[in-house]
Amino acid sequence: MPSRSADRAATGRRVRVAIPTPLQSYTAGATSVTVTVGSDSPRLSDVLAALDAAYPGIRFRMVDEAGRVRPHVQVFVGGAIERDLAALLPPNTEVFIVGALSGG
Repeated sequence: MPSRSADRAATGRRVRVAIPTPLQSYTAGATSVTVTVGSDSPRLSDVLAALDAAYPGIRFRMVDEAGRVRPHVQVFVGGAIERDLAALLPPNTEVFIVGALSGG
């Protein structure tokens, strides 16, 4: 009999996440990865948790101790900036993580 977690993963959704260059050391150089979230209606927080489960430590580089997206990080969901980790992801949406750039 499959475990509850296996059942949940089987009913979950796969989400593609684009990884910026500064975080690719966590993903062995992969520019994008696909994670499986255990929900058919995942939130951004679910995607980041799945990403951290697959690539330990990566979430802390994007989210601070208070559970907010760090100021130097932009997260795009379906082409729009999203800072609310409770935001629901529409079906077939890709998540893009971008490190802020500065110049002078």
